[in-house]
Amino acid sequence: MPKLKSNRSAAKRFARTGTGKFKRAQGYANHILTKKSPKRKRQLRKGLLVHAADTASVRRMLPYS
Repeated sequence: MPKLKSNRSAAKRFARTGTGKFKRAQGYANHILTKKSPKRKRQLRKGLLVHAADTASVRRMLPYS
């Protein structure tokens, strides 16, 4: 059976943690920042884990991670 290709856009957005979960960055932090409070912008810098309902689709896109 041939090797599977990783979805390259997903490979740039998600990374596997040591426990096997996927981490991701938060959105809404790129532009129109003047109306957002400093607290909101600071909290958007932190990463999050991919929700359990979406983990299966991310795993399918990244078969070797």
